[in-house]
Amino acid sequence: MSVKPAFNILYTITPASPEAHVFEVVCCIQTPDPDGQIVYLPAWIPGSYMIRDFAKNITKINAVSNQQPITLSKQDKQTWRCEKTTSAIEIRYKVYAWDLSVRTAHLDTTHAFFNGSSVFLAIKGLENEAAQVTINLPAGEQYKNWRVATTLSREHTELFSAGNYSAQNYEELIDHPVEMGQFDEINFSLNDIPHHIIVTGIHSSNLTRLTDDVKKICQTHINMFGELPEMERYMFLLTVVGTGYGGLEHRSSTALICNRKDLPTKNMQKLNDDYVNLLGLFSHEYFHTWNIKRIKPEEFIPYSLQNETYTELLWAFEGITSYYDELGLVRSGTIDEQTYLELLGKNITRVMRGAGRHKQTLLESSYDAWTKFYQQDENAPNAIVSYYVKGALFAMCLDLKIRATTENKNTLDDVMRELWISYGKEGTGITNSTIPEIVQTLTKTSLNDFFTDYLNTTNDLPLDELLKDVALTLEARATDNLDDAGGKAKSDDIQTFNLGVKLQSNPLGAKVQVVYDGGAIQQAGIASGDVIIAVNKLKASKETLLSLLSACSSGDHVIFDVFRRDELISFTVKLQEPVGNTYFLITADDSEKTMIRTKWFT
Repeated sequence: MSVKPAFNILYTITPASPEAHVFEVVCCIQTPDPDGQIVYLPAWIPGSYMIRDFAKNITKINAVSNQQPITLSKQDKQTWRCEKTTSAIEIRYKVYAWDLSVRTAHLDTTHAFFNGSSVFLAIKGLENEAAQVTINLPAGEQYKNWRVATTLSREHTELFSAGNYSAQNYEELIDHPVEMGQFDEINFSLNDIPHHIIVTGIHSSNLTRLTDDVKKICQTHINMFGELPEMERYMFLLTVVGTGYGGLEHRSSTALICNRKDLPTKNMQKLNDDYVNLLGLFSHEYFHTWNIKRIKPEEFIPYSLQNETYTELLWAFEGITSYYDELGLVRSGTIDEQTYLELLGKNITRVMRGAGRHKQTLLESSYDAWTKFYQQDENAPNAIVSYYVKGALFAMCLDLKIRATTENKNTLDDVMRELWISYGKEGTGITNSTIPEIVQTLTKTSLNDFFTDYLNTTNDLPLDELLKDVALTLEARATDNLDDAGGKAKSDDIQTFNLGVKLQSNPLGAKVQVVYDGGAIQQAGIASGDVIIAVNKLKASKETLLSLLSACSSGDHVIFDVFRRDELISFTVKLQEPVGNTYFLITADDSEKTMIRTKWFT
């Protein structure tokens, strides 16, 4: 007599052909729908709000029942219906995996990585049932030392080993990415929960320094919320490459990708910008452990993975998280106050340079993430505003507003703790009114006008007014150079103009990436994609462009020779006065307000 499996749904995944980038997946359904079991692959992955159509990577699929082939009828781009049967069904399929990102799956002879949403079919009607997953290593001597890193629950399987794992439901199944290969592993513990940094890729970095800094940042976020959510362990799955950057949050792990130059070196004395950005990424994704993985908009409970799920609240889940990812760096002591103020100045500069802030509200930016934020084109700075960056600035303003209203008795920290206790821990989704209501309860004052003015309209945020309350003065200046991101006082006396352009180096000259509304380049007719090859008949590059204009004055007419596609075109550019769209912060001499700022940063 055969023994009935402990799980109704069983998956087996094998890196079948690493050299061809192909996983083989077997899905067994013990008690399928007798009217014809429907299965599907998600169209998107939570945390990345874009239709990605993961099913396009399934290259071959078939099914059997009672050891006989059964028909799989395709219903749409990602859905299949099995032929009617009352016996168990085995679906076998292959997945092409050659996207080295945090969102999908990647397989070669050096490592394997996958998100469940890219490889595991969902069983319609059984999404809330538990499933077992068997993870196999590739066949062959060269793979015998590969290990497996994931926070999926282990079923009699050793940590970091191939074998059997499980998930309580489909949403959990796809919320634990898997890294396989020969990786570096660094461990630490916080609140009695093991934490692991898994590093894949060639590097020669100071992992001890990285671990010490990440540990302090994580502890800072735990201290703010008061506790870690319940979990067995937490993993950072970090892939190191030559060019790449990004992260995707999960329930008890995060997938990260970074440049080699972002990592701390063994002789690093002072933090550089690249390493600070990497620490901000670690901080951001860890904060998501509470804010979006557990505190969620009600539209995401449950997720609808076959089509877009719209919410106006991404400003809260990505914007607030972005605010705390950098605030967490200064609070943890990994960066100093001056570095934080420089980061803040850069964020203000990014928002204020874009005309899109006058055209799209934060609520609209959140709602339109699927089509506008995640599918940006060259006109994006003129058409949209980032719910990450402006959302972070709004969160800072809200924090300072709460502090001012309550004479520093309450802060945004209190709001986040209440969201965690009353919503995140309870599994209850929040609505557009939840945060304003919590703020009103804490402050005993309605700030509805504040929310309306800066979420529902395109009004500029009251940065000057609120920063003065913490002894900070916001200053604006003209750009130093074409790569000037702001954050610091002017350091170069070179003549600049309001060209209104973002350039990248090109073998022929300077390629136009972005043309900003109202600038001299736009008014002359030069467009994104054009390559500037000469200025006043002298060869030009991104590096030499401003020096070629150094003898000019505002109002002068200058000839720019440009390749548009394969056509050489000359444009007359009338140089404009430089504008103050580059921001930095200076501290004011006010001991009382400085003490308030010190409390803000601790």
